[in-house]
Amino acid sequence: MTYQDTLNWMFSKLPMYQRQGKAAYKADLGNTILLANHLNNPEKKVKCIHVAGTNGKGSTSHMIASILQESGLKVGLFTSPHLKDFRERIKINGVCVSEEFVIEFINQNKTFFESQALSFFEMTTGMAFEYFSIHQVDVAVIEVGLGGRLDSTNIITPLVSVITNIGLDHTQFLGNTLEEIANEKAGIIKPEVPVVVGEYLEATKPVFLNKAHKNKSEIYFAQNLHHVNFESDLKGSYQKHNIKTAVKTIQVLNLLGYKISDINIKKGLLNVVANTDLKGRWQVLQEKPKIICDTAHNEDGLKYVMNQLQAENYENLYIVFGVVNDKDLDSILKLLPNHAYYFFCKSNVPRGLDAHTLADQFIKKGFKGEICESVEGALNTAKSKASINDVIYVGGSTFTVAEII
Repeated sequence: MTYQDTLNWMFSKLPMYQRQGKAAYKADLGNTILLANHLNNPEKKVKCIHVAGTNGKGSTSHMIASILQESGLKVGLFTSPHLKDFRERIKINGVCVSEEFVIEFINQNKTFFESQALSFFEMTTGMAFEYFSIHQVDVAVIEVGLGGRLDSTNIITPLVSVITNIGLDHTQFLGNTLEEIANEKAGIIKPEVPVVVGEYLEATKPVFLNKAHKNKSEIYFAQNLHHVNFESDLKGSYQKHNIKTAVKTIQVLNLLGYKISDINIKKGLLNVVANTDLKGRWQVLQEKPKIICDTAHNEDGLKYVMNQLQAENYENLYIVFGVVNDKDLDSILKLLPNHAYYFFCKSNVPRGLDAHTLADQFIKKGFKGEICESVEGALNTAKSKASINDVIYVGGSTFTVAEII
């Protein structure tokens, strides 16, 4: 098979939670363990840092990887979802896995995948561990796909477990309360493995403390760090929380014997995009008019992004907006500026919410805007209306942003 044939098979034959939703979610580690055994347990041959959280886990993972690269280490990075190309999910020192490796891995294991009815994420996780093992990375930063306790990545015993924060997202899988969701995320805490918690709430701190105590794990709360003066090339105001989490994680690694200097931290944080090729986090696509995109898609994430957006200087604000069909719109509508003019659109994935349905919900709440046939069409229409002193924001979901980067 060609690379495109391989991707077509992966996307069409196997369920993929990020594109299809609940029907593709498997709350079980059995298949992942079977796959790991089939591959001779490559995850046991790689030193890992495990990163979970409702928001910020992608940015934090990239920050940690960038810092480790600056310290001279060979660093694997496994994240999801991708924006443009599947290969973005698996990188070593910022370079994507090769098309040839993807093709070979699928071809060699296709019979096993089919016999076990493995999910998209299960086999992708196996691919990442196999790739990092073969290329003998010094350390791999592994981002949780969904939740933590039952996520396919949770077969590792990492050097450090990291939980960025807890918010109400994916409640159909993880629970309807902050405590329930925190318990799922805390499932990545392993016996005697230190854990870094980025942000905690009154409702979630006891969950983390109890889980860490049961596992005899040292626990560190990054939000208690003071005088953290590092800056990052990731410019969203919300990144200040992720910076603290990344810095605290590096400090814990140093306690374990690593020798990562403040200079490595400084350079790593200032070169996240260059070192890891991260996109879609408060990314400015052009000036005059200024076009900004961000993948924030839930209440906690959008709260920070909307606050920063409203701090921008503009005459008019235009927003290109598309969400997935299981999104709780009531929770996010209250965060969005009603003085903006909206271009409602549907991303080109099965989970995308119909633009007419989306527009109806907004207009009922007094918002103004128009329906567009595609994300690209929505952006082009916004550009045609905007003057050089206006701002255009593109967001609502990862898939919306992916179509315009």
